[in-house]
Amino acid sequence: MSGTGSIPTYRADLYSDEALAEPYEHYKALRDLGPVVWLEAHGVYAVARYEDVRAVLGDAETFCSGQGVGLNDAVNEIGRGTTLMSDGDDHRLLRSVIGRPLAPKALAALRPQADARAAALADHLVERRLFDAIPDLAEVLPTAWVPELLGWPEDGREQLLDWAAAIFNGLGPRNDRTNAAAPGVIEMAAFAERVASSELPKGSMAAGILDAVARGELSAAQCPMAIIDYLGPSLDTTISGLGSAVWLFARHPEQWQRLREDPGRARQAFDEAIRLESPVTGFTRVTTRAVEIGGGELPAGSRLLVSYASANRDERHWGQPERFDIERPNAAHLAFGFGEHACAGMGLARLEATAVLTALARRVERFELAGPPVRKLNNVIRAFASLPVRIVPAPLSTR
Repeated sequence: MSGTGSIPTYRADLYSDEALAEPYEHYKALRDLGPVVWLEAHGVYAVARYEDVRAVLGDAETFCSGQGVGLNDAVNEIGRGTTLMSDGDDHRLLRSVIGRPLAPKALAALRPQADARAAALADHLVERRLFDAIPDLAEVLPTAWVPELLGWPEDGREQLLDWAAAIFNGLGPRNDRTNAAAPGVIEMAAFAERVASSELPKGSMAAGILDAVARGELSAAQCPMAIIDYLGPSLDTTISGLGSAVWLFARHPEQWQRLREDPGRARQAFDEAIRLESPVTGFTRVTTRAVEIGGGELPAGSRLLVSYASANRDERHWGQPERFDIERPNAAHLAFGFGEHACAGMGLARLEATAVLTALARRVERFELAGPPVRKLNNVIRAFASLPVRIVPAPLSTR
């Protein structure tokens, strides 16, 4: 399959080390080329403008997920049966089961725990002053608290970050990162099988899936894939968003001061950070029929890369899109996707991030970069591997 006459072609590899480290000029080039572009290096189409991305995500019947959302056949086959890679009634059933402990009422009951853990973390970081904001801040709640909520066995927790990174790398094209991820994806699938056959803590999220099997809502065969569904949104996306937020606040101290003056903006601040530095850069969809996008005709069966990260910086939709502004009206950002496949775990991610940023705003006068940040190159997740920072504590009288 190749580009058609009215559809422009883009030849750069969006998944090279250089493009993953500095992707935004590529995204702008895609947006400038047109509503839909043929990616020659990957053999797929792409949409990168906000309105087109939102329209595609909002039409799950035409742009389906059940044939996989990755850029290679192997991982698309492995992932069949997850909420990420299912459609219609199957998707809605899985989503209803997985979403119960992530519903607003259930998350509201978790807020005191989140606030207490975030306060203890912030106190510890203020004492340290100098630390790496990825392992010492962004990863703490997702790796220490969330596995407890999920009911994850202790003996698998040390590998969760590696497995989650492998899953997202596996969703890219067949490059070195994808190939290196294969063992981790297989290990994660085997671990999920073991969890599904274990006795899990009552009331945990994973136990809720087993309860759904006992009630006949899900089959036993669906259980491991449903358990895997909790992994991505509970770890990498939250960690990426918090790391990006600290990096942005260190570079824009006036925005941190605004948050300190009004900690109630913590959720809006987090949403602005993930608009500007979207954790999930994009997934693919497959057309179920011939469809036109902006005058370009896509045949049925076309695979289409849907770029969340580009849409969130589209100058056609956002005023000064590259500006970090925590007071920006940003509720319509697409960092969590949109439509019936929007991230089921977005509420949990926001709960964790809001708790951490609120606790820090009450204790920290400013962040300073204490060394060069190091990017963690991943085919789908944009994140830091290391972010050395120094805290200047707020005066005790203002805490």
